Amino acid sequence: MTEQPFKPEMTAAGLSHSERVSCLDERGQAQEIYLVGERALTIYVDRQEIVTLMTIGSHPELLTLGYLKNQGFFDQLTELSVIQVDWETEAVAVVSTQSESDFSEQMKQRTVTTGCGQGTVFGRLMEKLQKIKVPDIKVKQSTLYAMLAEVYAYNEVYKQSGAVHGCALCEGSRIELFVEDVGRHNAVDAIAGHMWLNNISGDNKIFYTTGRLTSEMVIKVTQMGIPILLSRSGTTQMGLAMAQQAGVTLISRAKGQRLLVLNGGDKVIFDAIPELRRKNDHRGVLR
Repeated sequence: MTEQPFKPEMTAAGLSHSERVSCLDERGQAQEIYLVGERALTIYVDRQEIVTLMTIGSHPELLTLGYLKNQGFFDQLTELSVIQVDWETEAVAVVSTQSESDFSEQMKQRTVTTGCGQGTVFGRLMEKLQKIKVPDIKVKQSTLYAMLAEVYAYNEVYKQSGAVHGCALCEGSRIELFVEDVGRHNAVDAIAGHMWLNNISGDNKIFYTTGRLTSEMVIKVTQMGIPILLSRSGTTQMGLAMAQQAGVTLISRAKGQRLLVLNGGDKVIFDAIPELRRKNDHRGVLR
């Protein structure tokens, strides 16, 4: 009989995404729209307060796991025994297996970076990143287009409320997990937690996000071992520099049949080049 991989004891306290509210449109007509829920969730590890995140609360346990993993608090699942979410106190209690845990020094070394919802990278992570190189794999343009079409079908909360970021873990054009949250980093961390909990390798995966490709976004995807990162939004200079250092194929402005390959152009197989659009000039003449 195959031994099951270790998993900490966890609650399943996910919340519903949104609720309907009444409003008036520009004509003074009554309308009903959806507003995304937003809750504070404070992470405590061995009774020490670590951080408070703002989240829609759909995957609080995975968010906690991914946050602690991406921020370098823990490297192995066996270091954690309990993850318990309690929405009445807006807290998640994490119990580690360490005899003595003191994160005060680690908290002092943190570097605050840009981002939505939260964005903190601890100093010691930068040393780890110097040693990480993601796998060198190629991807077809047609696969990226098929994946983008699949992602659009998943983006449910955004379609309802327009107030969230979405992230997807994909293998080829198939979406393995799609997470939406008020902050793009929350969505990334939830997927990282899912991968960590289920021992999923990032070697053959593609990561999609609706958010900007900042340095921290690239850092987190690099830590997850994922070689291809794309977004419908733009990229920062530091995000590109991080991708070049780690060998991540970086693609921005990916929407419909448009995309910009900023790093790893030699790894993209352009097998579905769209026809060049012809535009009318100011006289109505095609050019």
